[in-house]
Amino acid sequence: MLSVIQRLSERRNRRIVARINAAEEALQALSDAELRSASLALRYRARSGEAPRKLAPDAFALVREAARRAVGMRHFDVQLMGGLALVSRGLAEMQTGEGKTLTATLPMYLFALYGKGAHLATVNDYLAHRDLELMQPVYAALGLTTGVIESGTEPPERRKAYVADITYGTGKEFGFDYLRDRLLLRGQDDAGSDLVGRLAGEPDPRRGDKPLQRSPFFMLVDEADSVLIDDAGTPLIIAGAAGEVPAATTGRYEFAATQAGLFREEEHYELRRAEQRVELTFAGRELVRNLPFPAVLSGVGLVTLYEDVERAILVGRLYARDRNYVVRPSEQKHESSIQIVDEFTGRIAEGRKWRSGLHQAIEAKECVTITDDGGQAARITVQEFFLRYKHLAGMSGTAAGSASELKRIYNLRTRQIPTNRPPIRKRLPTQIFGTAEARWQAVVAEVQTLHAAGRPVLVGTRSIDQSERLSQMLAAAGLEHEVLNAHHEAREAEIIARAGERGRITVATNMAGRGTDIRLGDGVHALGGLHVVVTEMHEAARIDRQLVGRSGRQGDPGSYRYLLSLEDDLLLEAFGPKRAARLKQLGMSRGDEFPASYERLFRRAQRKVERRRFRRRKQLLAFEKHRNRSALPLGLDPHLDLPG
Repeated sequence: MLSVIQRLSERRNRRIVARINAAEEALQALSDAELRSASLALRYRARSGEAPRKLAPDAFALVREAARRAVGMRHFDVQLMGGLALVSRGLAEMQTGEGKTLTATLPMYLFALYGKGAHLATVNDYLAHRDLELMQPVYAALGLTTGVIESGTEPPERRKAYVADITYGTGKEFGFDYLRDRLLLRGQDDAGSDLVGRLAGEPDPRRGDKPLQRSPFFMLVDEADSVLIDDAGTPLIIAGAAGEVPAATTGRYEFAATQAGLFREEEHYELRRAEQRVELTFAGRELVRNLPFPAVLSGVGLVTLYEDVERAILVGRLYARDRNYVVRPSEQKHESSIQIVDEFTGRIAEGRKWRSGLHQAIEAKECVTITDDGGQAARITVQEFFLRYKHLAGMSGTAAGSASELKRIYNLRTRQIPTNRPPIRKRLPTQIFGTAEARWQAVVAEVQTLHAAGRPVLVGTRSIDQSERLSQMLAAAGLEHEVLNAHHEAREAEIIARAGERGRITVATNMAGRGTDIRLGDGVHALGGLHVVVTEMHEAARIDRQLVGRSGRQGDPGSYRYLLSLEDDLLLEAFGPKRAARLKQLGMSRGDEFPASYERLFRRAQRKVERRRFRRRKQLLAFEKHRNRSALPLGLDPHLDLPG
């Protein structure tokens, strides 16, 4: 239900949209040169100090006309309303398929007029490159320059991109360039600049190097709930120079990994899932003391070994291969490395490492080379970085559930933008099964039925290993399909873009392909559109909403169904191992489908985990704020802690 304030705001924005529509005929009569001249006149008004809100109607009218001419797209009225929501520190919730890429051109053009740089952060390099490539002709028609920052972009090209009026990139790349600039500036003012430069791999400031970025002015965050909420406490870290790992350090992790299987829960250790922590009991510590130690550990204290064993048990119990991480071969060396899988996006979290020795413990568990943390030369959390922008805005399809958190932390007001066409997506009755195996069999049966009718089906899974398991079952049933997870990132956009074709079957981790539209193929509309199967609830309800929203875009027909089991991980995380075990036993004893009333159990579990994770985020962010009050200026870290 809309608040009184939001209803008043929507009424005001509709009046502005009417004003933009009234100017359309006159703008269509202008030549291309006259349209650019009108843009230059607007730039003069902006640089004379006129506020963005006052310029918005004229700016948006120009962008709509430029888009119509340059790329053959005309902004819908609801897209204009979405753009207006972004002008005054707002977050526009626009449903999947409602055209956020085109909507973004409105505030990006408006704030670029001020000549201080307008940045748009996407969730990966592909989307940054694709979105700018699509919209660059619109900006060019209005006389603006553009640039893109990708992970492989060299410093000269980065500098050129940041000088442009509009710059697209990922939040991670913007953040790391900010930290490098802070290190550079610190080095120019500090006698220890040579040390800082060596740690960060920075150029020598005495050679006249200058920062890449201007002062943070405007940032538009795409998929804002994922970036501003899920990654809020994730630190961006520039590591110091990594050295050779001492033999004793390697020996500690390898020893703990080989011995972890000897320890039994409750007898030797307590597992605290909510805190992500293992604590050895007296019997567990005694077992450690009685283990045969290799000679390389002769100088290592018992307290350190206790911690190593606790860490090894923790990663063995709670960190699963092809769920929390993947093991990837290195392209440069004949060895493998551990790559984190982002639980919310299903994508590889490039450059991220677990802190406090967890990453090294997983390396030992998987028998890959133990890496050095290298210390930290600079760090900043995602939250702190985005809060440095004078003007901040965001777009998402699933932000309403996090509206209060976004308002409290970022002072962003969430505005729910109406759809261009009424949604006609159908929800089919939820089915709940006693065992995971019964659920997977039901998924295969549902896919077979819909495939036989010619409808495309998208099956969302919680993890990589589940998507691979379902793929094997579909193959055994003779069903041709595509799999989209962190092992297939290179083909992500291609796979998801074809998921709406007739008879197509796509298995994907829940968030894979986010940002790419699924358009219905020929004849699919008449068959009922895309059907989405949700095979397990996520800890965050908005991730489920995002998956469901892949069907029924722009008023298309579509349907979805939840297929759940009493063995799902959500119940374990919410209620703990004892109650989860009882539910599992209940499911195994009956083995058939359970009443729909059991869905309340899953909804309650989801809310419980959401509240717990919200508290954890608050604690983490409070810790980071406290930590930075004692830190060196400009984002430098005095403690050289382990990477996050």
